[in-house]
Amino acid sequence: MPDAPRHGTVPPNSLWPLPFIAGLLPAIAAVAALWLSISLELIPACNPFLDGCVSISRAGRHDLPNHVFRALVLPAAALQALTWLLCAQWLKGVGDERRGMLRALTWLGVIAGVFLVLYGTFLGTEGPAYRWIRRYGVIFYFGFTFLCMLIASGELWRLAQSGAVKLPARLDRWLIGLCALVLCLGLTQAFLKRFMADGDFRDRLENVLEWHIGLAFTLFFLALAWLWRHTRFSARLASS
Repeated sequence: MPDAPRHGTVPPNSLWPLPFIAGLLPAIAAVAALWLSISLELIPACNPFLDGCVSISRAGRHDLPNHVFRALVLPAAALQALTWLLCAQWLKGVGDERRGMLRALTWLGVIAGVFLVLYGTFLGTEGPAYRWIRRYGVIFYFGFTFLCMLIASGELWRLAQSGAVKLPARLDRWLIGLCALVLCLGLTQAFLKRFMADGDFRDRLENVLEWHIGLAFTLFFLALAWLWRHTRFSARLASS
């Protein structure tokens, strides 16, 4: 069971590697799939962060890149769901008493993990039903993960403002800013789909936004790992 956070030397059973790995695995999966797809000439050589030449899904859709992508994303889904479950306990340990918000964080995190599993499982499969599952799997994963980020950063900001917890480098403000950035990117994507005609420019711009949203998610998990390490969030076995 998780221990209450304390400042000082990091204990050997610290839980900070969990969000660290959970955040890095999808990023590694996307970059590895992109590199393999370029190397195998499945897609043209490009930088998707700048020119939006390919979406994350297309980079890991076929052949070896698909196997590598799925092998990394599926365990990442379980680790991210577990991260949000433990994040609720961590927030409770640093003084958060709003149980409704913590319960919401728990359930939203599990749902986000389930949709990431669906997306990763059916990526590369053919058929309209599978395409529907992939499309809405990634949409709901992004949406529910963003809600988890919003709840966690909001609760941290509230705790920091009340003096219940001191965060390094005013990380509460940075996390709120990161959530605001993700919201702006998501709204821009929605605006493009609603008001811009289909075409190469729109597709490329949507791909650029998708890669940057994925990067923002990774940064949030890495920041969470830093905070867990800073507060010495750890696990212990309960004695009978």
